[in-house]
Amino acid sequence: MSDNTALPPFAAVIVAAGEGLRAGQPVPKQFALWRGAPVVRHSAEALAAAGAAPIIVAIPEGADAVANDALAGIEGVSLVTGGASRQASVRLALESMEAAAPDLVLIHDAARPILPKRVTERLLAGLSGSQAAIPVLPVVDSLAVDQAGLMAGTADRESLRRVQTPQAFRFAPILAAHRNWEGEDAAGDDAQVARAAGIDVALVEGHEKLHKLTFAEDFLPEMRAIRIGTGFDVHRLVEGEELWLCGIKLDHTHGLSGHSDADVALHAVVDALLGAAGKGDIGDHFPPGDPQWKGASSDRFVTHAVSLVAEAGYAVGNVDLTIICEAPKIGPHRDTMRDRLAGLLGIQADLVSVKATTTERLGFTGRGEGIAAQAAATIISI
Repeated sequence: MSDNTALPPFAAVIVAAGEGLRAGQPVPKQFALWRGAPVVRHSAEALAAAGAAPIIVAIPEGADAVANDALAGIEGVSLVTGGASRQASVRLALESMEAAAPDLVLIHDAARPILPKRVTERLLAGLSGSQAAIPVLPVVDSLAVDQAGLMAGTADRESLRRVQTPQAFRFAPILAAHRNWEGEDAAGDDAQVARAAGIDVALVEGHEKLHKLTFAEDFLPEMRAIRIGTGFDVHRLVEGEELWLCGIKLDHTHGLSGHSDADVALHAVVDALLGAAGKGDIGDHFPPGDPQWKGASSDRFVTHAVSLVAEAGYAVGNVDLTIICEAPKIGPHRDTMRDRLAGLLGIQADLVSVKATTTERLGFTGRGEGIAAQAAATIISI
């Protein structure tokens, strides 16, 4: 499925009723801050964005206030007090949505905060031919059998898979499977409950980003990937044209000539962003011979470049821009340019630098024949 393909209607359960003691946090780990937000909020937002409704979150007894704070503003979320085990919490959550009678349900552990949409898509597609589907990954390490601290044998990793959540089910069969479970609530996940009820469980490809937060080390700040790009552009100054720089129209005797509005500053920034993301250059995306870009505002180019950065899994870090010209004077407009550029990039103004220099009347810029701009941009993995 693509991002433009509508997913079938589905509900979701998020299991967030545990104590999370091994994570070493001052609160249960599902409510601890991770990457700027409570752990449980990340997956709740991902499920809501994918269209899950309702979303039932199973929480510890007495945790209503902290849970409501963690999930504030997310549409379709309701809370239910969990049970003494994960299995009991899931059963209570499923029973609480029985009146809504969803056809499909995803059951997810709050401790897996990153939920790629394509995993959700694969799980729901897996339910087209099965009553249950779970995401799995291959085992890449050799396996040993531990007997009193000594290696007692090996296991065949080729037939083994690492199981993740969310796990997807047709609602009525998984609810019945939980209700009909016999013995202690000792199942490690809902796929085991389904298998015990005779339900075949399809396997779909999981994702390494569905990592489970377990230990204190998982909450340490991560080293995020940083990429750098540079851009350079030149346009000729001519009479009878408007002068646009950094998305701001300036009063001047001459303007810049080009197929679009010829905003040389924004063009340099666009090339820097595209270079950092490995997405070619401005001419690849906005060919100068294409009539649809004739006279186009260059802020459209910046917005497109920012979207390509996001598609590559990055966010704009900072931008440093230098405008090279004898005239007009950039200083009086620098703050306005900086604010305008920050708005287009979706970042704070203090992450944008706009500078100006001359070439001491040397070369084409020194003779007032044109304006040049160079930019550097960093993008950071998200």
